Amino acid sequence: MPEPKVALVTGASRGIGRAIALRLAGDGALVAVHFAHHAKAAAETVAEIEARGGQAFAVRADLSTLDGVRALFAATDRTLRKLTGAREFDVLVNNAGISQGGALEETTEAEFDELIAVNVKAPFFIVREALPRLRDGGRVVNVSSGTSLFAYPDELAYSMTKGSINVMTRALAKQLGPRGITVNAVAPGIIDTDFHGGWLRDPQAREFAASLSPLGRVGEPADIADVVAFLVSDDARWVTGALLDATGGALLG
Repeated sequence: MPEPKVALVTGASRGIGRAIALRLAGDGALVAVHFAHHAKAAAETVAEIEARGGQAFAVRADLSTLDGVRALFAATDRTLRKLTGAREFDVLVNNAGISQGGALEETTEAEFDELIAVNVKAPFFIVREALPRLRDGGRVVNVSSGTSLFAYPDELAYSMTKGSINVMTRALAKQLGPRGITVNAVAPGIIDTDFHGGWLRDPQAREFAASLSPLGRVGEPADIADVVAFLVSDDARWVTGALLDATGGALLG
C-alpha cells in the first residue's frame, strides 16, 4: 500500500480551513492543522479528525511575520519527523487569511499593512519555505476569493490581496510544473463562517446572500473543501494554473 499523504493546511482551526482539514484527513491524509490564535478550536479540529479515525496534529504560528512563517515549518518539521521519520509532505493549502478595512477611504495604513502581511507576504514565503519539503508530484492550493474576479470597491484592499494570490498561482504553476507539482487556486463566494463577523446571522443578510447564487443558498465550508479535495487528488493531475470559481454561480450576473 502507498504511504498516506501528508498535508499542511493553514488557518485550519475554523471555517473553510477546518472543513478542508476534515475532508483531507477523511481521504486518508495526515494533516497539519495550523492556527494562529484559536488553540481550543484547533484542538477540537484535531480531536474530530481523530474521532473519525484520521490523523492530525496542531501547529501554532503567527503568519504576519517572516519569523512566524519559519516557526510554522520548524514546528511542523519536528512533529512530522516524529510521526513519519521525515519532514517532507505532499499537499500545501494556503488558506489562512484576514479581511478588514473596507473601501478606499475607510482603510487605514495599519489595516492595509496587515492585509498585505497575512494575505500576500505569508503565502509567498510559505511556498518558498515549502519547496524543499514538498515532494515531486505534490499539490499546492491557494484560497483566493470571488472578490478578486469582479470590481468590488467596498473591499478594495482585501480584493487586491486576493488578486495577488491569483497571479502567484499562475506563476508557480509554470515554475513547479517540471517537478510534477500542480498549483491551483479556489475562489469562494459567500460562505457561512464567522470570517466576516457572523453577518449572515441576520436573516435579511442571509436572504440577500442566498439570492446572489442561482442555486438559491449560501455556501457551506464543505462546498469549498470538496473542491480542494478534487484539486489535490490524482483526478486533477492535468489541472494546473487554474482559478476555480467556487461562488455558487454568484458572478453569472
